[in-house]
Amino acid sequence: MIRPVLTEIGIFLIPFAAYALFVILTRSNVLHTSTWPLHVIGKLAVVALLLVILSLVSVAQFSGAPPGSTYTPAHIENGKLVPGSEK
Repeated sequence: MIRPVLTEIGIFLIPFAAYALFVILTRSNVLHTSTWPLHVIGKLAVVALLLVILSLVSVAQFSGAPPGSTYTPAHIENGKLVPGSEK
């Protein structure tokens, strides 16, 4: 459960990291408050939330088993472990 949460946090932080990289490349002071005005932080937060929403929608829409399929869990057959499969 922690991996998806960390993935979404990482996706949320992408715009902020990109802006910090831009600030570093333009040779500005990254930690100075004039580099991070409130309207820039707000725009970055909106972009970050859109990225998170798009990633959650894409995972919900395009992952998982195809419709009408059944999942057979992993089991032992003839003394050997048979991995789970979709039929």
